[in-house]
Amino acid sequence: MNEPQKNPKQQTTTEKYFESLLWNSRFTVLLAVIASLIMGVGIFYLTAVDVYYTIAHLSHYHELADADRAILKAQTVAHVVGAVDGFLLGTVMLIFSLGLYELFISKIDAAESAESSSKILKINSLDELKDKLAKVILMILIVMFFEQAIFLKPTGPLELLYYSLAIMLVALALYLSQKAYEKH
Repeated sequence: MNEPQKNPKQQTTTEKYFESLLWNSRFTVLLAVIASLIMGVGIFYLTAVDVYYTIAHLSHYHELADADRAILKAQTVAHVVGAVDGFLLGTVMLIFSLGLYELFISKIDAAESAESSSKILKINSLDELKDKLAKVILMILIVMFFEQAIFLKPTGPLELLYYSLAIMLVALALYLSQKAYEKH
C-alpha cells in the first residue's frame, strides 16, 4: 500500500502560481487610489467654484448699507472658512490616494527624486498614513467648529461657559496632536 508521492516540482509551480496571484491582487487597491484621486479633484473643483462665486458676490460690497455689509462680511468669512474646509478635504483625499499607492503598489519615483517634494506626501507605513490623515482631519474639524462658531452668539453665562470650554478643548486637541507629532 504505497501512497502516491506528490511531485515537488508540481507543488512548487502551484504554490508559485498562487503566490503570484495573491501578490498581484494588491492591484485592486488601484480602484481606491483612482476613486480617491478623482474625489479629491472633484472636491477641489467644487471648492474653487464656491470661491469664485464668493468673490463675485463681493463686487458690490462697497454699495451696500452698513447692516447689509455686516451680513455679507459674516457670510463671506463663513464661506472662506468653508473653502479652507473643502481644500483640506481635497488634500485628505490626495494624501490618501498617494499613500495607498505607495504602500500597496510602488514608490512614486517622481516624489522620491524631486527636491521640492513635500515629506507629507511620502508615506512609508500604514501608521504614517493614518497619522497624516488624522492631522488633516483634525484641522478639518477645527475649521468646521470655527465656521459654526462665527454665528454663535452666547445669550447667557452658561452658553458662554460652553463656548469657552469648546474653544479650550479645540486648543487641547491641537496641543496633544503637536505633542504626539514631536514624539515621532
